[in-house]
Amino acid sequence: MSEELSEEELEYLRKRRLAEYQRALANEERKAQVQQQVESQKQALLRAILTPEARQRLTNVKMVKPEFAEQLEIQLIQLAQAGKVQSPITDAQLRDILVRLQSQRRDIKIRRA
Repeated sequence: MSEELSEEELEYLRKRRLAEYQRALANEERKAQVQQQVESQKQALLRAILTPEARQRLTNVKMVKPEFAEQLEIQLIQLAQAGKVQSPITDAQLRDILVRLQSQRRDIKIRRA
């Protein structure tokens, strides 16, 4: 009798674990869908506020410095939504923005005496 109970308990645990995995998988799928929708919206906004040449430059920056490009995309969208920059942003304007951002970044150098 105790052998049957342990088999039943094992089956119960297997079903419970399977249900947990299925819930986790469903949550991951929802997160991926939401992230994909956000990225699609962001790309649509960037298409609206950047010329094709500026978008290409941003793509090039993204290949070299993905984190920097991500922050730049967010800043560009915020600036455009606040009306602080005229749309569409040209490649020359984007280059100026990049130069200004690069000059703001400070390199930390350690000198040994």
